[in-house]
Amino acid sequence: MNSDISATVVRAPARSTRTSIFGGLVGVFIELYDNAVYGFVAGTLAVVFFPGDAPETGVLLTFVAFAIPFFFRPLGAAVAGSWGDRFGRKRVLLVLVTLMSLSTGLVGVLPSYAASGAFAPIALVALRLVQGFAMGGEPGNGNSFLAEHAGEGRRGRVVSYANAATFIAMLLGTLFAALLTAVLSTEAMHSWGWRLPFLLALPLGVIGLLIRRAADESPEFTEAAVEGEVTRSPLREAFASGATVRAMLMCVVLPLFNSSGYFILFIYMPSFMKNDMHFTAVEGLLVTGIMLAVGTFAVLYAGRLSDRVGRKRMLATSAFAMVVIGFPCYWLLTQGSFALATLGAVLMSLCFAGTNGVMQVTLAELFPTRVRTVAYGIGYNLGTAIFGGAAPLLVTALIAATGSTWVPAFYLVLTSVAAGFAALRIRETAFEPLKR
Repeated sequence: MNSDISATVVRAPARSTRTSIFGGLVGVFIELYDNAVYGFVAGTLAVVFFPGDAPETGVLLTFVAFAIPFFFRPLGAAVAGSWGDRFGRKRVLLVLVTLMSLSTGLVGVLPSYAASGAFAPIALVALRLVQGFAMGGEPGNGNSFLAEHAGEGRRGRVVSYANAATFIAMLLGTLFAALLTAVLSTEAMHSWGWRLPFLLALPLGVIGLLIRRAADESPEFTEAAVEGEVTRSPLREAFASGATVRAMLMCVVLPLFNSSGYFILFIYMPSFMKNDMHFTAVEGLLVTGIMLAVGTFAVLYAGRLSDRVGRKRMLATSAFAMVVIGFPCYWLLTQGSFALATLGAVLMSLCFAGTNGVMQVTLAELFPTRVRTVAYGIGYNLGTAIFGGAAPLLVTALIAATGSTWVPAFYLVLTSVAAGFAALRIRETAFEPLKR
């Protein structure tokens, strides 16, 4: 099998590195677009897919359907990560972008609970499980692909493009949801309007597939394959190494603020502002949109800066900054003022961007090429499932149980403390070549 891989990668024609990097960004964009759309129309999905006699329960069940796939992501990371380390990043990325776009688009054609009863939520969860598998394989393969294409001295800059793509994807989802909410009646939104953002994933997937087909395989993997260094059992080898297992554990803890910040600030926030802070749905979506617009530029700057000052300093500074400003900024959200809410949200998003713009390149640099996609993917997805995917469900349940709207702030600050101390313990990797 390894000799076949070697022959394949050697014969592949040379293509533009820029095209290859752009191909690596496509799946990240579609993955985050799906999550963004789901969060932004969660209130509508609660009405469409669940019984209407208890709206609060419907919202909670919608976030259960959101959370379940995240516990399926480690399986996707193990399987797709092993494929990426055995057969190449590009091949797996083609499969993943197809799975993500199809499973997202098919949500848009599902019948409602009123039309099909229990079939509706079951089908929704089934498609979300496929999404979970695909999303589990994407970070390890996609970000490793980018880091391995980047070259020395610019890995932070190149991988930050993927982070910016996530912000743009979420911004597109936000603006689309805000537009539909503003121009459609509640009845139209519940009847057919909610389907449109999901259906958009289908043409996006076709475009993504074409771009990824034009990309080159990662030069790091190509070299490893030619030299016969590709392992037949990446998963077994990853767990056989104490150093790799310790790095995988760091992949669980280090992104705590990254995971909680993403899901609290960008996925949960519109629903929270509408249901708990009594803003209009459009106001909640606009605040999120402004955060995303600012964050897009901030993550690009953070990635470039980390190539100069190091990953460790950026991660620790951003996490501890959130510890300092988290509660004051959250207080601004509770004042009922759109301007103050926007100010508080933007300041928190800047702290988040300082972590988000550096996190993925840092994790890719922790592992050798032989097991990079599987080890990185498993560690990262375990942490994301526990502390990210379950965050909207956990926060919603805690607010209902305690009556306190400050639960999201406590969650953000506590995860930032843990991530900040974890950042202080890692070795600086920005100025070293990728491990072989």
